[in-house]
Amino acid sequence: MSEPRSAPTVGQVVLGKRLQELRQRAGLRREEAAKVLHVAPATIRRMELAEVALKIPYVQLLLRAYGVEDEEAENFLRLAEDANRPGWWQRYHDVLPNWFSMYVSLEGAASLIRAYEPHFVPGLLQTREYAHDVMRSGALGATSAEDVERHVTLRMERQALLTRADAPRFWVVMDETVLRRPVGGAQVMRDQLDRLLEATELPNVTLQLAEFATGPHPGTYGPFVLFRFAMPELPDMVYSEYLTGAVYLDARPEVASHLEVMDRMAAQAATAQRTKDILRAVRKEL
Repeated sequence: MSEPRSAPTVGQVVLGKRLQELRQRAGLRREEAAKVLHVAPATIRRMELAEVALKIPYVQLLLRAYGVEDEEAENFLRLAEDANRPGWWQRYHDVLPNWFSMYVSLEGAASLIRAYEPHFVPGLLQTREYAHDVMRSGALGATSAEDVERHVTLRMERQALLTRADAPRFWVVMDETVLRRPVGGAQVMRDQLDRLLEATELPNVTLQLAEFATGPHPGTYGPFVLFRFAMPELPDMVYSEYLTGAVYLDARPEVASHLEVMDRMAAQAATAQRTKDILRAVRKEL
């Protein structure tokens, strides 16, 4: 049986979907593919859903059975070897929950990240002090000071993606609650507001505020993140977190509903320029 690992990389998700397409193109059922490897059909399903790592000998046999030509097969195997390499974030496996490891992988591969945040400044825009106080407050549950520090360090490393050469577009709608909830004292909040203002100057970052004065909006049910990818094999995905885990949605109706809500919130929220003015005004109040 293929060996499980903590969480799939985006490459494994893409290749798993591609394996399924190649099997279907060959006209084989999972039961028939399983006979090629002398394994249970469930193993084929798990490979296609990226629930297990891609064993190269297994992949070679399947590609041959699916009638894949040599050049395409060699390219697929090369991609599989790359996809099986641990992501940089996996060195934090001791503090990183499996359900969030997938998030970091998607984040790093996305070309567009749209987020709604009703409670705190998004992690990609937090200062170290703000992040430390949020996590220390109990948002992560009972954890040691060392674990909190490792979580913060991981968060700071994730932020590098916003300024890399192929940085994704990052478009966030935050509730005004985020600015009104004090975290770590006045100086921490001042520094955090300065960080947000700096981020708004990045060409790939759009920040909007959902003001109290505009009343309720369709996203008030909870935070969520929508990922879009340059890879055509990977569909749009929505990430929604709850107290002890998260769900990843890629069914078209669910993604379309979240996208519609995001668009409606963006239309109702303060413009990017007005948001900057609000940030400056709140900064003066502190």
